[in-house]
Amino acid sequence: MFEIGPDEKVYSVFKIGKIVDCLKAEGVPLHAALEDIRISEAELTSPQTRVSANQIVQSYRNALKLSRNPNFAFDAGSEFHVSTFGIYGLALLSGIDFRKTVAFGLEYYQLAAPLLAVTFEERNATATWCITVLPFKSLDTELHNFIVELQFSALLCVHRDVMGPDFRLSQVQLTSQRPSSDARLAEKFGCEVLYDQPQNSLSYQAEWLDKKPVLGNSVTYAQVARICDQLLTEMKQNTGVAGRARQVLLANLESPPDADALAGELGLSARTLRRRLQEENTSYRELIDDLREQTAIRYLRDTRLTVENIAFLLGFSDPAAFRYAFKRWTKTTPNEFRTSVRA
Repeated sequence: MFEIGPDEKVYSVFKIGKIVDCLKAEGVPLHAALEDIRISEAELTSPQTRVSANQIVQSYRNALKLSRNPNFAFDAGSEFHVSTFGIYGLALLSGIDFRKTVAFGLEYYQLAAPLLAVTFEERNATATWCITVLPFKSLDTELHNFIVELQFSALLCVHRDVMGPDFRLSQVQLTSQRPSSDARLAEKFGCEVLYDQPQNSLSYQAEWLDKKPVLGNSVTYAQVARICDQLLTEMKQNTGVAGRARQVLLANLESPPDADALAGELGLSARTLRRRLQEENTSYRELIDDLREQTAIRYLRDTRLTVENIAFLLGFSDPAAFRYAFKRWTKTTPNEFRTSVRA
C-alpha cells in the first residue's frame, strides 16, 4: 500500500456515478446528489474524469442525508459488478485460478478501493477478507459503517460475478453495534452477521479458492493484468510526496533543484523529504534518474531531437554522460534504441 492524499484526483468516477444513480432511482434530483462533490453531469459519465477520495466520501455523505432506504449502502454495493471496475474488474473476471485472482485483487485493490486498508487470510479452511477504513476528515460512526457495508456488499457482488451465483459467504463480522434491522442485513448477506467485533471481516469456505472461475481466460488475463500493473505504477508515480516531487523535477529536468531546494518548494524540510521519500521506497536521486530515463525514451521515440539536444534538455553535462546513463538504463545506446523503435 502507498500513500495517496485525500484530495489527489487519481480515481475513476465510477463509485460516485453508482451512488448518484441509486439516489436518482429514489427520485433525488441530480443537483442534490452531486452537492459539494464539485463535478458536472458530463464529468460524471466521462472515463477521463478523475476524482479524489474526499469527493467519493462526499457522495456517501449525500447518500446518508438524502436516501430513505435504510439498506442503501448494501443495495448500492450490490450494483458494483466487475464491469464497474474497468480494466481491474476485467482482470478479476478473466483469471483462471481463483486463488491467484484473490491474490491479484489484493495486490491491485488501490485501483478501486481508495478509502480502505485491505488484508486477506486463509486459515482453518476459512478464507477471510478484513478491511479497515482509513482516517479522513469528519469520519463519524455512521459514515464509517456505511463505507464498510458498501464495501462488503461490493465484495460479495464481485465474488458472485467471478465464481457464479452459487457463491456463498459463511460469516460477516462488523465492528458496529447491532442495528434494529440486523435480520434484514443477515438475509441480504445470506449468512450470519456478528456485531461489536474487533474487526470488519467477510469470510467464506476456503474450498472456493480451489474452484475454477466461471469466465476465466488466460490470454485476456495476461493482457489486462499487464495494463493494471501499468495503471498502478502510474498511480504510485503521481501521488504522495514522491508524486509531487516528480512534478517539480519534471518541469525542471534541464536544471533540477537540488534536494534542499526541492524540499523547500514542497514546503518540507530536507530531512522530512528524505524520510517521506524513503517511506515511499524511493529517493531524490532515484526520482531524477527515473524521470530522465522515461523522458529520454519519449524523446528518442517520438521526436527528431539529436542525442546532443536530448542530453542538454535532461541536464547532462555532455552527450557522453547521457549515452553512458542511457546504456545503463536500457542496455543499448540512444541511436540503437531509436533505430529499433522505428524499424
